[in-house]
Amino acid sequence: MTTTLQIFGIHGIGEVRAGEDLLSVIERGLRASAVQLQPGDILVVTHKIVSKAEARSIDLRTVEPSPLAQQWGARWGKDPRQVEVVLREAARIVRMDRGLIIAQTHHGFVCANAGVDASNVGADETVLLLPIDPDASARRLYEALRAALGFAVPVIISDSWGRPWRDGVTNVAIGVAGMQPLADYRGRRDPYGYLLNASVMAVADELAAAAELVMGKLDQRPVAVVRGYAYQPGAGTAQQLVMPPERDLFR
Repeated sequence: MTTTLQIFGIHGIGEVRAGEDLLSVIERGLRASAVQLQPGDILVVTHKIVSKAEARSIDLRTVEPSPLAQQWGARWGKDPRQVEVVLREAARIVRMDRGLIIAQTHHGFVCANAGVDASNVGADETVLLLPIDPDASARRLYEALRAALGFAVPVIISDSWGRPWRDGVTNVAIGVAGMQPLADYRGRRDPYGYLLNASVMAVADELAAAAELVMGKLDQRPVAVVRGYAYQPGAGTAQQLVMPPERDLFR
């Protein structure tokens, strides 16, 4: 059982450019932060440096907004080109209201603006998209780390999302490799003998949220190392965190 947790924010990474090797980028930050990865560590990486390395950026000057994007942008004071990118990234529009677009992405994620983001991009008139396959991105980094280190370090790729009924945003896991993203307590009894029937903990989301406390939104620390959590190794993915349609009461 985990009783003590350490989280190290990794700085010194600098601007990540399209085509850069993500392992080299992270090794640069680890050296600058004087942090050495150890067996049992977990690496949390914000999706933005993954998307940048994978060239998942869009120059808004190349985007021709549709009539719907133009109308929506004019009504709510939004850049219609960015609205158009959101509409293109959406596999399904869940709701458009009061200037907000909640959409389901092709990954199955339901989030604001289909994950399209203009903050911390590093270039004017540019937006970032989510990685095409965040689980595959996490897997590639996980395998590269294991080859370089000689031991396994699970990887979580994170993004900041809002939540129904709760104000503010929190980091969640959109890509996972090397660990189980859920801890299933169903069928076990609590200290008072009560049989647990519904307790499945989203540990990958919890670790992503904890890591954001040292990564920060404005501090240019896009990577964190979590040490001391007794994770369950395995071929887990962030897709396991997506609510199946048959259980989704709000679809």
